[in-house]
Amino acid sequence: MNTQFFAAWIEEIAAAVRAQRDHLTQLDAAIGDADHGANLDRGFTAAREALAGASPQTPGALLVLVGSTLIRKVGGASGPLYGTAFREMGKAFGEAAEISPAELSTGLNAALSGVQRLGAAAEGDKTMVDALAPAAQALAQAVRDGLKPEEALEAAAAAAEQGARATVPLQARKGRASYLGPRSVGHEDPGAASTALLFGALKAAASR
Repeated sequence: MNTQFFAAWIEEIAAAVRAQRDHLTQLDAAIGDADHGANLDRGFTAAREALAGASPQTPGALLVLVGSTLIRKVGGASGPLYGTAFREMGKAFGEAAEISPAELSTGLNAALSGVQRLGAAAEGDKTMVDALAPAAQALAQAVRDGLKPEEALEAAAAAAEQGARATVPLQARKGRASYLGPRSVGHEDPGAASTALLFGALKAAASR
């Protein structure tokens, strides 16, 4: 997986977020402040523009640029959290020109650690971690099992989607949704839903 692959990933994310913008906003309206879809759409549009203007030479540099752009352009908690995830992944990749599935797994674990460090969230708190952690675990297991890259990314995407759906019966313990207490039960977490979109986009980029 080279720089072109990760650029394709960002393109796929931007398209998926644009297509699901209203859905993400509806999820956020139920337990948040109804801006998640618009914020991510603005952020990933800006990320695409930043990449077009800078042409980073390595996957790591590309992802650090994406993360920095999201931190600047996305409001609310999403900007720092997603920005940190991409920056930490990029830093984990270093100067490598090609990223193996095992190195991608290491990068995802770095992204997860960064998000958890910033947001102090664990699995079960009804946050993006509920999709990100299972996806990272699924990818690591797929690498250990020797699956083909496409199969490994498919496993990660499926785990993220399942993790996002599993937030519906949870009561939020972090973020704005936690203020609702029991009223947060019965709604999918918008951050987990958008994280699942990112992994779906990663699988799509591998199919290009």
